[in-house]
Amino acid sequence: MLRTPNPKSLAPNTEHRTPNCFPPALSLDEALSQVQASSLKRVLFGGEGTGAISSYVAGWMASHQIDVIVLDGANRFDPYAVSSFARRESLSPESLLKSIRIARAFTCYQMATLMGEKLKGAVNQVQNPWVILLGPITTFLDEDIPEREVRPLFERSLKRIEILAEEGIPFFLFQSLIPSHSKRAYLIKRLFQFAHLVLRISVDDEGPRVTLEKGPTGFQIPDLGLRIVNHGEQAEH
Repeated sequence: MLRTPNPKSLAPNTEHRTPNCFPPALSLDEALSQVQASSLKRVLFGGEGTGAISSYVAGWMASHQIDVIVLDGANRFDPYAVSSFARRESLSPESLLKSIRIARAFTCYQMATLMGEKLKGAVNQVQNPWVILLGPITTFLDEDIPEREVRPLFERSLKRIEILAEEGIPFFLFQSLIPSHSKRAYLIKRLFQFAHLVLRISVDDEGPRVTLEKGPTGFQIPDLGLRIVNHGEQAEH
């Protein structure tokens, strides 16, 4: 079931909470505006801090009168980040959260169901849907699931997403990277192939950075330097 998030009931697992990431000088906002104006329907953010950035992006979408649908397979969506974005923009946190519907999956079978018939029904209920897939491969990494089931189930799920994207529904995918030696590293490679645009999130001594790794010829984005701030702190302009 897709629900409007409530900060108290939908706070993510805090045991390994990632700090919020906010962009300086609207650099990420400008990139999102470019994507919104383009025909790109499958955008992948891969790397570190994807939970925090996906929550920020959901707030940005909601502030642009977009009906946001979040399928969270990583248990990392943070409604507090949406509220922080709203305060930064002098908007009502409650109004933004009402524009966001979220469903969580804890197994690959649940994630496949959400990406299939559940999502199709959800996008038909709103006027201007954009979909965030947070951790689309995370539940598929469960070693208790036989390998013979993982690949076909994942491919069927991607196919359903592809069909909706061809119908005009934009998808933003946020996935933390997995070791290249993992036997299921092919899943992240498959996401890279699937996406029209790939932005990699990395962290160095100066903080988080976002760089363009894949995009159509001629597509450019501004510098996407990010810094880490705490909940409620205002991003510097």
